[in-house]
This record gives sequence, C-alpha cells and structure tokens, in this order.
Amino acid sequence: MAETQNTQPQDQTEAETASKRQPVLWCRDMKFPRNMELLPKKIRMSLRTGAYERDEADAALKLIRKGDVVLELGAGIGFMSTLISTQTRAREVHSFEANPGLIDYIHEVHRVNRAKKAQLHHAVLGDKDGSTTFYCREDILSSSLDPEDGGIETTPAQVPVRDANKVIAEIKPTILVCDIEGAEADLLPKLDLSGLRALLIELHPQWIGSEGIKSIFQLLHDQGLVYFPKMSYSKVAVFRSDW
Repeated sequence: MAETQNTQPQDQTEAETASKRQPVLWCRDMKFPRNMELLPKKIRMSLRTGAYERDEADAALKLIRKGDVVLELGAGIGFMSTLISTQTRAREVHSFEANPGLIDYIHEVHRVNRAKKAQLHHAVLGDKDGSTTFYCREDILSSSLDPEDGGIETTPAQVPVRDANKVIAEIKPTILVCDIEGAEADLLPKLDLSGLRALLIELHPQWIGSEGIKSIFQLLHDQGLVYFPKMSYSKVAVFRSDW
C-alpha cells in the first residue's frame, strides 16, 4: 500500500503545533492567545469572566442576519470580528484598525479561531487616501488619534489613511460596527451611510460631550437610521433603518 503523503505545508504545521502549546484565554467559545505584554490585566480578567465587550457582543448577535456585510471601525484585539465571523451568518466582515501594535495579534486571533470571513485592514478611514499620526499607549484601549490624553506617554506612529467613502463603495456594507475611542464625532459626518441597514456603535461621551452625542443622533436620524432601544444599552447604541 502506498504511503499517505502529508500535503500540509511544513510551516503551517509548525505554526499550528506552536498554537496548540500557546496558553489561551477563552471568552464566548473564542480563543485569545495570552499575550501578557499586549493584554493588560483588566482585559485578561474581562475575557475570562465573559465581560469583555459584553453589551456590544450581545447586540451584534441579535442584530446581524444572514448575508450581512459588516464594516468594523476599530478592531481592537479582534474580538468583534472573530465573533461576527464565527457566530453569526454574516457573509463577511471587514475590520479597520489603526494601531500597528495590534495587527499581528488580530491576525493570530483570526487564525486560531478559524475566522475565515474576517478580513483585517491596517488603516484609518478619512477624507482621502494618505497617512496620519496614531498615538500608541501602553494601555491599548487608550491608544487613539488624539495626542492629548491626560498626560499619558505616547508613541507616535504613521499609519495609512483610506478614503472612507471609497471603502464603503467597494465593500457595500449593510452593517457598520464602530468603536473608535471618541473619533466617531469627527468621522461619522464624513460617511455616506445611506446603504446601511443598521449601525452598532460604542459612544464615548467622556470625550465628545453632550453636543457630540446630540450631533451623532441627529446625523444618523437624517440618514434614515433611527435609535433602536431594544438592542441598546448604556454607551452601546443600535440605530436601524428597518423598524
């Protein structure tokens, strides 16, 4: 009998073997490599207890339907994109993340969870193609486009900027998921949201204030997206065009 040939690439086999040895944190049936330098203690704890992005995750699981195309702004550690890819019937999810220190980790999270519908883009969305400065901080949750953050030391990095409306025209999303640490007040007015069925956003009133919240609600209402309280909780808000 002929010997069965292993057609799996050696580097892939070695990577999967290493992955099995690597300690992981489990959250909502998803695996997150336990990177002690990248994941602060509070994030590790919230992953272990299932509290990480709980409200946003609950809303996404209720909101996203079969065939939806999801555009995510602010991929973070790859939590939402992995959840949407593996636990909803979305057709695909495109995630944009600015922080260069997170890109390799997100790719690893997608790989170990076999999040095949997730596509990661290292870029910021803006007025036009180009580049901008992103301010990285030790606490990944506080990294942002804003150089001022209570005196916390920052490490500036140049990151690509993609023309937001060109991206929307290419991807044709039906759902927008947005968690961009206060930049929502500046970015959302620049976007053509007319093709969306719904928007799921984490608002940051501590940074954009009451006027920022008011302007976002008015903007979305004007584009046919109405606040949907049944799926909203605290700072996590859902807006829908189909109710």
